[in-house]
Amino acid sequence: MATSTTAVPLEEAVTRRSEGQWAIVFRRFRRHRLAMFCVGILTLLLILSAATPLIAPYERDQPNLTGRFLTPMGVDADGGFHLLGTDHLGRDYATRLLYASRVSLGTAFIATLISSTIGILLGMLAGYFGGWVDTIISRTLEIVATFPTLLLLLILASILVQNINAVPLPSWGASLLAFIFAVSEREARIIFAVILVLAFFGWTGTARLMRGMVLSVRENVYIESARALGASNMRILFRHVFPNALPPMIVDFTLGVNGTLVAESALSFLGFGIQDPTPTWGNMLGYAQSYMFQYPWMPLIPAMPILIASIAINYIGDGLRDALDPRQRG
Repeated sequence: MATSTTAVPLEEAVTRRSEGQWAIVFRRFRRHRLAMFCVGILTLLLILSAATPLIAPYERDQPNLTGRFLTPMGVDADGGFHLLGTDHLGRDYATRLLYASRVSLGTAFIATLISSTIGILLGMLAGYFGGWVDTIISRTLEIVATFPTLLLLLILASILVQNINAVPLPSWGASLLAFIFAVSEREARIIFAVILVLAFFGWTGTARLMRGMVLSVRENVYIESARALGASNMRILFRHVFPNALPPMIVDFTLGVNGTLVAESALSFLGFGIQDPTPTWGNMLGYAQSYMFQYPWMPLIPAMPILIASIAINYIGDGLRDALDPRQRG
């Protein structure tokens, strides 16, 4: 009797069936070559950011007025080599770019984590309980979403940055952030103020998405079974509803990091966010614009990491979207 040449061997079929959901997702994600390449790029940026205090060639704020505006691969009067040149105060550009990557990426990830957590919790409550809970959360979401975001970002960031003592951050929190970002505690409070502002406007899209996911999940049979067995609402939410609504949240978080990174860079570029002496990609680009016609390489150096990180995060989000799509099981 003839056998089909396309038949799947028994061992391979058993392996596929025994594969967990996240193993399948990871296998699909690995097939997205551009996303995997971008994971490598972003991982390299994060490693360089984490190792900044160890690999930075100079002190972060060390000025050298006799060695200002050195071009990349330049050597100052003291024989110091500067891979990316120096800025308007003679500070090593490579050193400041490394510290800036730590601040910019860290701010984007922490602010997105806070806003995503708020959005997920509020979206779960609104979608699961409905009624007056849904009404209050949905109306609040709509009000915040109608705010002129950029204008309020500029105003709130300016107010908080100029009134650091008003920032609700305990001393242990300031010490922790100072360690994470490799800055002083005063600089850490300024960074935290910007994180709060970015997180305040970043949760609405996540909450709306989570609410829709919960509305589609809460009437499933396994939710009704859990209720019939006497499971509490909190157990149903975190044990059954949240895991099944999680995949779109992962993609939303990834794309949210990109949006927050660009927003932080814009704030710092316009002079309303984190400012000198704390380096970020945005404020380095802002200071460089004054000298861009005489020294055109200066704005390119901080602009390239913004572009590279933004593109990498976007393609990682695309890869995750494809990997988590149940229609892509082929």
